[in-house]
Amino acid sequence: MAADLQGKRVAILAADGVERVELKQPREALDRAGAQTEVLSIHDGEIKARKNDLDEAGTFTVDGLVADASVGDYDALLLPGGTVNPDQLRVDTDAVSFVRDFVESGKPVAAICHGPWTLIEAGVAAGRTLTSFPSIRTDLRNAGADVVDQDVVVDKNLITSRSPDDLPAFSEAIVSQLAGTPTKEEEKS
Repeated sequence: MAADLQGKRVAILAADGVERVELKQPREALDRAGAQTEVLSIHDGEIKARKNDLDEAGTFTVDGLVADASVGDYDALLLPGGTVNPDQLRVDTDAVSFVRDFVESGKPVAAICHGPWTLIEAGVAAGRTLTSFPSIRTDLRNAGADVVDQDVVVDKNLITSRSPDDLPAFSEAIVSQLAGTPTKEEEKS
């Protein structure tokens, strides 16, 4: 994952219940590549993280409110999963509008596990090839997406992945898309 992302800003949209590893590992990959990452949420202070949706897993400091954020201030968007996190985001009008505007901007948007729920609510899943955690694949199909079972899927500016098991490929895809370089899988084909 050798990429120079100096000067790139990445918004990480998350709320209480975020799956810790799904925020932490991609963020670390982006930071190592030189990007500046900021956690946006629907409330200020801290958000509570979870491990496997059930166990408390610490907190993350919120850097800003999604209600005050502008798509123009960021080069990419990360939507980590956990079931509670995207469930909260998809009922927040500011979060949904931010996601919709980000996807429509053409900038990279990466969603893992249950993160694509917010893509569905934003009305941007139709006609796209996506993957997700198995339990929300029917939701994606019902929203008009072509759903596949792969570790990571890149469809234009949307990057999706299934679960924490796929974090290495997911993180590589995010960094590669933001840097404008091919992933290892893309180089093979």
